[in-house]
Amino acid sequence: MRICNRLFEYFHEINLFFCPPAPIFFCRDQIVEMFDHAYGSYMKYAYPADELMPLSCRGRVRGQEPNRGDIDDSLGKFSLTLIDTLDTLVVLNKLDEFEDAVKKTMRDVRLDNDVVVSVFETNIRVLGGLLGAHVMSDLLRQRGERMQWYRDELLHMAKELGHRLLPAFNTTSGLPYPKVNLRYGVLNPLSRTGTESDTCTACAGTMILEFAALSRLSGNSVFEEHARKALDVLWERRQRGSDLVGTVINIHNGEWVRRDSGVGAGIDSYYEYLMKAYILLGDNVFLERFNVHYSAIMKYISQPPLLLNVHMHNPTVSVRSWMDSLLAFFPGLQVLRGDLKPAIETHEMLYQVTKQHKFLPEAFTTEFRVHWGQHLLRPEFAESTYYLYKATGDPYYLRVGQSIVEKLNAYARVPCGFAAVQDVRTGTHEDRYCISFLATMFKYLYLMFSEKSQLPIDIDDYIFTTEAHLLPISLSTTQPPCQGNNTETVRISQEEDLFTHSCPSTETLFPNNPSFAKTIRDGYKYLTGVGRAFHPLPIREIELPLHDNGLEPVEFLKSMGISLTPLNEASTGNTGRRKHKGVYRVKLVAEVSQAPEEEVVVPHVVQLISPPFLGRTVLTAGPAKFGMDLTKQEHGVKGSIVKASPYTACGPIDNAVDLEGNIAVALRGDCMFAAKARWLQKAGAVGVIFIDHREGSNSEETPLFQMVGDGDSTEDITLPLVFLFSREGAVLTAALEKHHNVDVLLLPKERQLGHDKMEKPISMNIKLRLAEEGEMEGEAADGPTLEFVLENDEVILKEVGEEEIRGKQQSEQQQSCTKESHWTEPCTTDSSQIPDS
Repeated sequence: MRICNRLFEYFHEINLFFCPPAPIFFCRDQIVEMFDHAYGSYMKYAYPADELMPLSCRGRVRGQEPNRGDIDDSLGKFSLTLIDTLDTLVVLNKLDEFEDAVKKTMRDVRLDNDVVVSVFETNIRVLGGLLGAHVMSDLLRQRGERMQWYRDELLHMAKELGHRLLPAFNTTSGLPYPKVNLRYGVLNPLSRTGTESDTCTACAGTMILEFAALSRLSGNSVFEEHARKALDVLWERRQRGSDLVGTVINIHNGEWVRRDSGVGAGIDSYYEYLMKAYILLGDNVFLERFNVHYSAIMKYISQPPLLLNVHMHNPTVSVRSWMDSLLAFFPGLQVLRGDLKPAIETHEMLYQVTKQHKFLPEAFTTEFRVHWGQHLLRPEFAESTYYLYKATGDPYYLRVGQSIVEKLNAYARVPCGFAAVQDVRTGTHEDRYCISFLATMFKYLYLMFSEKSQLPIDIDDYIFTTEAHLLPISLSTTQPPCQGNNTETVRISQEEDLFTHSCPSTETLFPNNPSFAKTIRDGYKYLTGVGRAFHPLPIREIELPLHDNGLEPVEFLKSMGISLTPLNEASTGNTGRRKHKGVYRVKLVAEVSQAPEEEVVVPHVVQLISPPFLGRTVLTAGPAKFGMDLTKQEHGVKGSIVKASPYTACGPIDNAVDLEGNIAVALRGDCMFAAKARWLQKAGAVGVIFIDHREGSNSEETPLFQMVGDGDSTEDITLPLVFLFSREGAVLTAALEKHHNVDVLLLPKERQLGHDKMEKPISMNIKLRLAEEGEMEGEAADGPTLEFVLENDEVILKEVGEEEIRGKQQSEQQQSCTKESHWTEPCTTDSSQIPDS
């Protein structure tokens, strides 16, 4: 059987001697210490909860903390982090801790909880974690040194969980529901799920490794059959002209809901599992399908070093100008296929972005500016670095790995583990991290700095799942395929290449030459401008023929900062050259920017204008790249605010009657901004205020950003949209709860009510005359009087006759309310009625 993973037998033997051993041992020991800090913090502060909150130093239990939308669908009250980390303990040679963790899993974990979970997340993390830990337990038991008490308990738990996930596949198409209730399944009156109609491509296409392994290990073919069926549907629904798939698909009729196609979020692991299913199961159909998709990716999506999203039906059109961090896995997948050059190019681009921003932002533009500044400690970049080092033996990738270790310690380490970065531009932390951090990040980093002889297992005998769980490639030979479950090979008409059916010669593909990868990387070394020394550009001169009467182009060039001098007026030194009529010397005097400028975000505001606020409460808001452009609305958009129901606005609006003609308030999360906007616009809202679901976020610590659409056309969205961070949103919702009827104004910050008036200086005319001591006492009743008193060489200003003039003051103040005033405070005679700013 041709198994591409055998390349790794070569990877581990080439050029390890190029890297001095001292940094290898140092980094490996440091990685183990970091893992101990992270794992120990989880076990001390969070276990048996699913997840650690590293800033709060406590566990996150679903239902006991504020809901985070889709993020919480990973949590099923089954000690997720523990199960996900089990086989990592073995790789790091922590066998005592592994044995103890297996016993805790058997004793404490329940899989029948009444909780709705993501089918995809539960499969890759919990089912994959149980299977990987079972394989490791069985291996240690067979060696006769440990785990002699083990009786396949983890495999039995995996079978139970597999059966609890199976109801999700009860659809007419064979594509699974995105969510399932662990106790009640789907479509049960008690399940609270089953109403969903859409799922992502990766969600449906990332089941085959775990489900097939469960079938092969348990002898029950039902799991592999369902996973294969889902892959068959996705393959049949590909766009036949481009051979690309979309991002979101309808699980009932197989129609594409989102047609943007890339290799990042929403699709990523679908491609990964096609390739790895061939490696694990030896079925050629998976390799052939992957090759067809891969050719399309390299034709339409790959624009080295970039990987851009395109429209699946019109793949020459890019649908967005930014990339998400999940695509960082793709260079590693390209290494598995043997396509090393584009892998090196894209990886180098990603590395340059991390050098510019310390971490890989959740999304960044094609000019390498921050699009979404969050960094969740995702492992994909470390994964690709590991694959490239094992493929090339180039010590450069060890230095990249060392930089990952150093930045994690410098910018993400906290007393109770490691915390995600809320924004790479500010370095502020979030009380969370990517769940796969412990299971995946430390596994790839440790393996990168370890030699085969230092590992407790032969890593070449296993394939990594998308969560880096270890499944034995021997399943394709030692465990026969399930009866009646062979897929016929499809006939694919495509141009054959070197990589189509077999692994190429490693000597040809990976020459034993440390300069091989360097030659490719050098072209992208200063891609983002980081590391390049600044040198002012010299004035360059070129000759440009122009007609004598070509005054328009001459003036146009001058307006661009380009001056032209006729050659016959040029300075001496060119006297030997022949002069041509109409030929000019051009001097380029405009400087070229050394780095792209940051995208300008125009601050907006939500200004509360109804009593008792009267414009004094102003909340800084971010704009949207779609919907009504508030900068073109002279007076902004005014309306009363109403909370949407459901608050996330990801489906039909229940309180459409209340929303009609008003400004909706909705919570971020669960679906895209554009989807929310469409539902609220359909309900009759005249504007939308989105509030961040991340606790504690605020405009003082986090830079504003512009909300973006969903990749499709957003021309149908015409209402204005603004975004408030959590802290500003809390002020708005508190005002609504207290006063019930709150009017607001949405507009650019520079146009807020009272803004111009506040900028004007306040002045008054004071007429002074000198008086003898005591002379003014009898005249105080004639009006307000200011008295200057000289005491101890200080001038003191006093108001006299206060009681006598109070009535007159109040009368004049009431009259002034009818006139234009330079003061921004509301007119009132009762100081207790003045609202807090």
